[in-house]
Amino acid sequence: MKFSVHSDIFVRFPGLILGTIVVSGIENREQSMDLQRKIREIEEEIQQNFLSETLSKHPNIQAWRSAYSTFGAKPKKYKSSIESLFRMVLKGKELRSINMLVDIYNYVSLKHKIPLGGDDLDKVDGDITLCFACGDEPFTPLNTMETETVKEGEVIYTDEKEVLCRRWNWRECDKTKMTPETNNAVLVLEGLPPVRQEDIESAAEDLSVLVRNYCGGEGHKYFLDVSQKEAEFSFFPQ
Repeated sequence: MKFSVHSDIFVRFPGLILGTIVVSGIENREQSMDLQRKIREIEEEIQQNFLSETLSKHPNIQAWRSAYSTFGAKPKKYKSSIESLFRMVLKGKELRSINMLVDIYNYVSLKHKIPLGGDDLDKVDGDITLCFACGDEPFTPLNTMETETVKEGEVIYTDEKEVLCRRWNWRECDKTKMTPETNNAVLVLEGLPPVRQEDIESAAEDLSVLVRNYCGGEGHKYFLDVSQKEAEFSFFPQ
C-alpha cells in the first residue's frame, strides 16, 4: 500500500509537511480515564489562553484558512479540523469520547495545534493519495449513507474507489472511520508554514507514544514533503 501526495499540491502549498504513522495489531476497544484526564487538562489550557474572537488570527489556524480559500472553500463556512476542535472547546464543550484512537489523535491535535486524522487501513481500497479533485469522485460523509460528488479543485484524500476526506481535513468519510474493532490504521499529521518539520516530528512522537501506551501494537513513522512525496507501507499485510 502506498500513501502519496500529488506534485501539484506542493506547488500550490509550498512548505507542506505530512507525518504518517501506520499502526498495526492495536486494541481499540478499551477506554482510559487517564487519557480523558489529559484531554480535560488541554481543554482547560485552551480556554485560559485563547479567545473565539481572535482564534482565526493564530498563525496555525490562519494558515489553514488561507489554504481553504485557495481552493474555493470559504473559511467561515468550512473550517479545518483543528479550528473546529478549538472552537468546540472554546464554547465550553467537552470533547465527546469516540474511541481510543480518535481520542488520542484529538488530544495530540489540540496539544500541537495541527490537524490530525486517520483511516482504518483494513477498509481502504488500494493506495491513498492527497490530490486535487477532478470533480467526479464519490464521497459518503461520516455517519451517513448518502453519497455525494466532490467539487472540482477541492483538496481531497482518496483511495482507488472513493474520497476518504473532503476539503483536505474538513470532513472524513464513513467507510474508513475508526471503530472499536479497528486493528490497523494510518494516522496523518498535517503542517503548513509556520509549522516546521521538527514540529511535525515532535507531534508524531507524542502520537506514537500515546498509541503504544494505550493501544499497543506496532507503529511505523513516515514523513512526506516536496522531496519525499510517497511512502510505501510495505510491512502492512494486504
